[in-house]
Amino acid sequence: MGIQFSLMAVVALVLVAFLGVKVAGLDYFFGVLIPYIAIFTFIAGFIYRVLGWARSPVPFRIPTTAGQQHSLPWIKPNKFDNPYTKWGVFVRMALEILLFRSLFRNTKMELHEGPKITYHWEKWLWLAALAFHWSFLIILVRHLRFFTEPVPGMIHLTERLDGFLQLGLPGIYITDLLFLVAVTYLFIRRVIIPQMRYISLPADYFPLFLLLAIGITGVLMRYFTKVDLLKIKELAIGLVTFHPTAPEGIGVLFYMHLFLVSTLFFYFPFSKLMHLGGVFLSPTRNLPNDNRMVRHINPWNYPVKTHTYEEYEEHFRDKMIEAGLPVEKE
Repeated sequence: MGIQFSLMAVVALVLVAFLGVKVAGLDYFFGVLIPYIAIFTFIAGFIYRVLGWARSPVPFRIPTTAGQQHSLPWIKPNKFDNPYTKWGVFVRMALEILLFRSLFRNTKMELHEGPKITYHWEKWLWLAALAFHWSFLIILVRHLRFFTEPVPGMIHLTERLDGFLQLGLPGIYITDLLFLVAVTYLFIRRVIIPQMRYISLPADYFPLFLLLAIGITGVLMRYFTKVDLLKIKELAIGLVTFHPTAPEGIGVLFYMHLFLVSTLFFYFPFSKLMHLGGVFLSPTRNLPNDNRMVRHINPWNYPVKTHTYEEYEEHFRDKMIEAGLPVEKE
């Protein structure tokens, strides 16, 4: 049910953009107003979620560990899987954010007859996640050429490296293919694995369908249909300079693509995609495991009125004597 609902929601978004531009002629609405609303919502929602996490008290060290803790001098600790210094935490965070090391360590367990438990190599999820995230980042960097004038050399270099194969005309970008393949794999994996399908919700399928629709419309514009890139850049420059305009003749496919991207930006702060910001504030990742070296006291503890033994005995002396309990004062 979640698959059908999410797919129909994305199809509805595509139809809304198509009818709004092709039939109603709402080019300015879909080309200017919707992107502004989406970007404002993304920035405000992102900041709100991050500040909410930052205000959450984390007085004690609760890092996830996958190695020997630092203890006695003759026991070799694992500096990165169980870091106890700030440098170790930095390296661990860098490996997690840039290379998804926790996914790389993933293994699959199966229960066979006997009973017998087996563990085996499971790297496809790590590979697909790595390809998806890095491809998405490079695609975003490439798109900055529409929002800058003159275009920085770093963006030109990124484009040349991404399209170094030079297959066909226009040249094929490797990240375009990797992006579509990775998103498709993540969707198929969620569908064919019974355990994943059981725990999946519409909130898990909707981003995949949305990203897939964004990728397909982008590929169609670049490789199969013609769009006016100069007018698209005119619209983009107008947005970033706050002198918005919606040039005529761009094409409905571009507005469909832009509306889907705007929907992603609008949806982002309220979804699981916010792990982009949450990973930096996760106490299971960004804290050193130094519980054996440092005493951590909760700074948010409010003062509590204590009840000393003398006060306790003064209050219950008669009852203690009656019960035969020893007292310090008769």
